[in-house]
Amino acid sequence: MRPLPRRPLFLAAALLPLAARTRPALAQAAAGSPTAVIEGFHAVLLDIMRNAQRLGIRGRMQRLTPAMGTAFDLPAMTRISIGPAWTQIAPAEQEALIRAFSEWSIATFANRFDGYAGESFRMEGESELSNGDRLVRSMLVRPRDEPVALNYRLRNAGGAWRVVDVYLSGTVSELASRRAEFTTLLREGGAPRLTAELQRRTQALLRG
Repeated sequence: MRPLPRRPLFLAAALLPLAARTRPALAQAAAGSPTAVIEGFHAVLLDIMRNAQRLGIRGRMQRLTPAMGTAFDLPAMTRISIGPAWTQIAPAEQEALIRAFSEWSIATFANRFDGYAGESFRMEGESELSNGDRLVRSMLVRPRDEPVALNYRLRNAGGAWRVVDVYLSGTVSELASRRAEFTTLLREGGAPRLTAELQRRTQALLRG
C-alpha cells in the first residue's frame, strides 16, 4: 500500500460493472448500523489490497465500485464538495460532474491501495452528531508505520446509512478541503471546466 497522503481520498460511484459476489453483502451492511456499513467497506478494501497486484488498477476499480456505490452517498458528496454553487449548475452538467467526481474518486482509491503489508482496520466507536448524522471512528493499523485515524460521517438516506464525508487524522474534512479548489475551477470555466479537470486526473491515475 502506498503511503497515505495528509488529506483523505475518496472514491466513488457505480459507473463500472458491479462485482456481483460482493453486492449482496454490502447491501445488507448498508441496511444495518453505521458501524456495520464501515466494517463491510473495510472488509472489501482489505481483500482488494491483498489481491492488488493480481487485479491491477482497473480490477481494483471494478471491485471498489460496489463497495463505494453502496457505502457512500456519492451524489451527495459531489454536491457537498461544490457547495452553494451547485444550485446554479444545469441538471445535465450536475450529472456529468457526479460521474466525473465518482470516477476520479474510485481511481484515486484504486491507485492508493495498491498492495498489502499486514494492514488492518480497528473500529474505535460510534457517536451521534447534533443533526442526527453518525460519526464512526476507525484506525488503519500499519505494522511498519504509525496508525492513521479514519473517521466517517454517515447520514440516513432512504432507510440506509451512507457516508457523506471522511476525516483523516480525526478532524480534516476532505470535502471541505476540496471546496476552495473546485470553486476556483468553476470560476475559470464553469461546470465543464471542473468536469474536464476531474476526468484528466482520472486518466493520469490510470496511467500510474
